Parts: sequence; C-alpha cells; structure tokens
Amino acid sequence: MDLQLTDRVFIVTAASSGLGRASAAALVAEGAKVVLVARRQEVLAEAVAEFGPDFAVAVTADLADPETAGRAATAALDSFGRLDGALISVGGPPAGPVAGITADQWQQAFDSVFLPTLRVITTVIERTTAPDPAIGVVLSTSVKSPLAGLTTSNGLRPGLGMSIKQVADEHGPEGLRINGLLPGRITTERTRHLDSLAEDPDAARAQRERTIPLRRAGEPAEFGRVAAFLLSPAASYITGSMIAVDGGALRAL
Repeated sequence: MDLQLTDRVFIVTAASSGLGRASAAALVAEGAKVVLVARRQEVLAEAVAEFGPDFAVAVTADLADPETAGRAATAALDSFGRLDGALISVGGPPAGPVAGITADQWQQAFDSVFLPTLRVITTVIERTTAPDPAIGVVLSTSVKSPLAGLTTSNGLRPGLGMSIKQVADEHGPEGLRINGLLPGRITTERTRHLDSLAEDPDAARAQRERTIPLRRAGEPAEFGRVAAFLLSPAASYITGSMIAVDGGALRAL
C-alpha cells in the first residue's frame, strides 16, 4: 500500500528513542520528512544522520517549555516549506498509588504531559499549510482502563482522549484529522524502568506478558507503522478514534 506520505512534513516529539523514534523512522521510510524534538542533542544528531539531512532536522528542547511547539513548527516551515501534522509523544508521568502522589507531582505531570500535548495540537492547527493535516497523540490504554500503580497516567490520559474527540469535532470540517494511539506493553526505556521497580524485574515482565493474548511485548517498530498509517492519507476517514496497539491486552471495547 502506498501511504502517500512522500514529502509530507511532520513534527515528532520525544523523538530520541522509543515510540517517537520508531514513528519517525516509519514516516521517513514512507518518504515523509520529520522535525525531531527531544532533549538529548547527541541522540537527535544520530537520528538526523541516520535519516539524512534531506529528511530530518532536530530541535533540541523540552516540551514543557511553552516555546517548543512554535520552534518546531518554524523549523518545519524553514527547513521543508510545509507542515502537515505531528506525532505527539510525551514522557510517562511518575508511578505510584493515589495516596503516594503529591500535589507537586500532579502539577508537574500536568505541566509535562497535558499542557505540552495541547500546545503542539494548537500550534499545528494554527500553522499547518496542508488542506488535510493529521495529528497522532501517543496516550496509553489507561484512556479506557486504569493501569495498576500508574495514578497520574490514569488521571491525565483519559482527559487528553476527550480533548482529542473535541478537536476532531471542532476542526474536522476544516479537513483536520486527529487520533489517539493507545500503546500497551511495548519494549521501551519506559517499560524497562517500570519493570525495574519490581523486586524481580524478569518475573514481573514475564507475568505481564502472560496477560497479553499474543503472549509477548510489542516492538517500537510495530507501533511506528500504525502511527505512520494514521498520519497518512490512507487513513483519510479515521478521526477522533482511540487506536489500541497492545497485542489485545486491553479488555475494554
């Protein structure tokens, strides 16, 4: 299938590793160009070298900085002359039970997860040059079902999911599409960190994988291919949807 992504330009956040990096790689493989946003300059430089300077530029910045979204859009327009959308991924908020999360931690999670996502969405809406822009937002299966011990994710991700539905309603008439992606257990630095919190990380990982119908964790590239499809014209009639990429683990419809 031709995803019709050649020469389209997307901002990709949290692009230095994990789901962001894998999504950027999938987009470039389909002929798209990307603006890679992350905090680790050296890793971003490696990604630009891998993808090639004709297909990727880097913006070293923290998404919590209110100026980052605008800088990324400017980089897209200055480097490639257009902006067709974004794949928005942010760091995972801290783990812990409800009673173990302080007010400061809630505020920090809101400032680093919720607000940056909305800023990038708003910036793409304001500055896109495309008649059919597309946005993908990396959320979590916690949008539909709570995850044990991940209180802040359980609190913030569903709100972002509803915001995506509202953006789809408000801007669909203009041609914009926006969808949420709900990764389950995929082998990234984040999942390895969560496993490391257990007394026996290997046993914890094995136990969690036994609850997945496919009986394994996903690979970042498997997620990246879904992200590239949803951002492409091939998915032209999909918007306002929450797409699980989880090996069947989510029990909610």
